Amino acid sequence: MPGLVGEYEVKLDAKGRFMFPSHLRRQLSPAAQEKFMLNKGFEECLTLYPMNEWEKLSAKLSRMNLFKPKNRMFYRLFHQGAKDIALDNAGRVLIPSTHLNRIGLSKEAMLIAYNDRIEIWDKSKYFETIEASMADFADLAEEVMGDLGNENE
Repeated sequence: MPGLVGEYEVKLDAKGRFMFPSHLRRQLSPAAQEKFMLNKGFEECLTLYPMNEWEKLSAKLSRMNLFKPKNRMFYRLFHQGAKDIALDNAGRVLIPSTHLNRIGLSKEAMLIAYNDRIEIWDKSKYFETIEASMADFADLAEEVMGDLGNENE
């Protein structure tokens, strides 16, 4: 799988459900079987992992040395609140109220798909975060991309 990509605006209904975008659905590996693991993200967002990707990540994390206190704490914090979910018959995702409240998500959300995950953001918080980072984008690009080198040389 080359990786998920795209930015999608969705609306949540009164129960906390949104229609999973068809374009994004077509990008999913058949191994995901339209099942996901919902978890908190590193910023003010939630992260939706296709189940096959979650299983790969879990396999990596299971190799952590849990005798080290920092590893145990990371493992706990990373898995805290994780919940398995699936698309319903209508192609919707239900976000549990505890997760909605965690990031202040109400009616309008942004799905940001990249690599092996989909971030779920409150629409206004997402654009505030992006706008606040745009001034530093060139410096960030140099810092994270500068060591990759040119593979064509």
